[in-house]
Amino acid sequence: MPYLVILDASHNEISNFFGFQPPKNLKEVNFSHNRMTKMKDLSAYSSLSKLELDHNILSEISGLEQCCKLTHLSLAYNNISRLRGLDRLPLTYLCLRGNKLERIEGLENLKTLQVLDLSLNRITSLSGLQNVHHLGSINLEKNLISEIQECKHIHDLFLLRDLNLLRNPLQEQQDYRLSVVFFLQHLTVLDQEKVTAEEKVSSVNKYDPPMDVVAARDHRTHLVYQLMQPQVLYDSTLPSADSPYPMLVLTGPQGCGKRELAHRMCQELSEYFAYGTCHTTRGPYYGEENGIDYHFVSEEDFQHMIHMGKFIQILHYGGHSYGLTRDAIEDVAKEGLACCVHMELEGVFSLKNSYFEPRYILLIPTQVEKYTGHLKSRGLYTPAQIDMAVSRIELYTNTNRQRPGFFDNVIPCDDWEEAYQTLRQVVNEYLLVERQEGENNNSASPDNISTASGHEQEEKPPSPLSRSGSGTVASHSGTDLDPTDPFFRNYFTKIQAELSPQKSPSELASIRRRERLVREAIVGKSPGVYSQLFKSSPQTAPSLQNQDPGTHFTEDISSDDSCSSSLLSVPCSAGALSGLVEPLDISVLGRALETLRDHLASDRTPDTPHPDTDQLAAVVSPSSDRRSQSNIKPILPPIPTGRKTPAAPSPVPSPRPSPNAAAREGVDANMEQ
Repeated sequence: MPYLVILDASHNEISNFFGFQPPKNLKEVNFSHNRMTKMKDLSAYSSLSKLELDHNILSEISGLEQCCKLTHLSLAYNNISRLRGLDRLPLTYLCLRGNKLERIEGLENLKTLQVLDLSLNRITSLSGLQNVHHLGSINLEKNLISEIQECKHIHDLFLLRDLNLLRNPLQEQQDYRLSVVFFLQHLTVLDQEKVTAEEKVSSVNKYDPPMDVVAARDHRTHLVYQLMQPQVLYDSTLPSADSPYPMLVLTGPQGCGKRELAHRMCQELSEYFAYGTCHTTRGPYYGEENGIDYHFVSEEDFQHMIHMGKFIQILHYGGHSYGLTRDAIEDVAKEGLACCVHMELEGVFSLKNSYFEPRYILLIPTQVEKYTGHLKSRGLYTPAQIDMAVSRIELYTNTNRQRPGFFDNVIPCDDWEEAYQTLRQVVNEYLLVERQEGENNNSASPDNISTASGHEQEEKPPSPLSRSGSGTVASHSGTDLDPTDPFFRNYFTKIQAELSPQKSPSELASIRRRERLVREAIVGKSPGVYSQLFKSSPQTAPSLQNQDPGTHFTEDISSDDSCSSSLLSVPCSAGALSGLVEPLDISVLGRALETLRDHLASDRTPDTPHPDTDQLAAVVSPSSDRRSQSNIKPILPPIPTGRKTPAAPSPVPSPRPSPNAAAREGVDANMEQ
């Protein structure tokens, strides 16, 4: 039979392996279900491409070394205990189901193997498959694989799509399926079930979540625990959305100098910034002081603080936990200063989920060798920690490149002195310090001369870390008052920052009364504070006749000491409570201006000049800053309409009062109510 191509001699009792003259063109042979005990040399079968020897009594594989066209080999249900004799065969399919294999070996040279069936054996490890890069399907059903970590051996088989691990001990482990999917993200079928996209995402979020996912989870945890605590008002949260509490965050790889630069900047710009001290579970390095560099706590105390809702941001790095508490920011905010902190990239992601809107500055090393030498010279880090820190440079760089605008500024930190000078320049731009100094130098110009008092008028910069990137201060005159202007919405906040730090006993009593009303409203013991704040008894306005221009009048609206002592324009709890807790409605503002005009018109006397529109605007405009060397206090915001204001007696006119003084007298009479 010289032209025989396919031979099927299965299900017989043949014991002699190929005991006949080989046909020249024989390609497919099936000798399954026979009684063969030993394989012989098949080098003469040069065209053989498929060989099936299932259900025989074979104990080893041999005689196939010269079968250069053999692509399909099946040796299921034999007594094979070792894999050998398959070197350099062009196999694409290999079935060794139901044998006595205990480990995988001898497959390194099967470069074209695509389908492998090793089910019903005694295999305990997947080691030996890592170099078979063309594998697309592996069947390991009913073996002895007990550790999910064994999947790491086939992690780099990127063409693997189908994996069967049914009836293995590792299936009894918790979250087995998600764990395997996490190790092998390229799988499409696992245990004969399709792997869904939802499973892949869930596995990544569970075992190696992105930093933004971790940050979102932490934020949710902090928020839940905070809501379980008694609610209080914070100085750092009272400003409206138009003027969030100013913060500065320095971030960068470990040992890049962000902590040193933060301390130095807070020392040299102490009138603007104070350092926010974080908590950590690691021990102090040489030279670090508890309460200054960090608050060093135990892991148990750290977890307790989480459950008490103390943190607004936490991160885990190097096996330790770090966290920024609300109290750390609050201690700075009470002083009327902006908070400066430093943290790793994970902390930046976490803080971006909170209601704070800091300025983020990235300090990045550009000379890796110099950075590595600096870490080694400090003698604080192990080689593994140094390698970790160096590897994270790329993480910071990729984040900055892939997320435009994620950092507000990027500063190289190879030289700390140069980095600090650059940082100082950037912060000065945020604070508008240079512009303010330039305006002070030009304050003698005719545009800055006040006709009312003859003193130079100083323009105060806006909030130091304002998100407005123009760096200019708007000027509002009486002709361009527009209640729909966003600048107008927060005008009382800017006025609050100008108020005198000195308060009379009546002002302090007023502050305490309003704070009590707010607390009662929060816990539900009384009606809302907005309906209670202005239910004070009618009062008469104080006369200006015997009052010194610098005298501090008793006002029902005041500011906190800490707020007026800084140029940050950060209203504190007392100041914000006393300065209209409820943000003014824009529609109300226009009606309030008309009320003021009518009131001033009714109070003027023949000897009192009537203020024109521009002068009235100077009284109520948020840009009417306090003049330098002048004791005249800025005018407080008008009371919103809808609250009854009794008529106040007209004050006795003083000789030739200034227009601003007349306008201020009328407004104070209203505000006293």
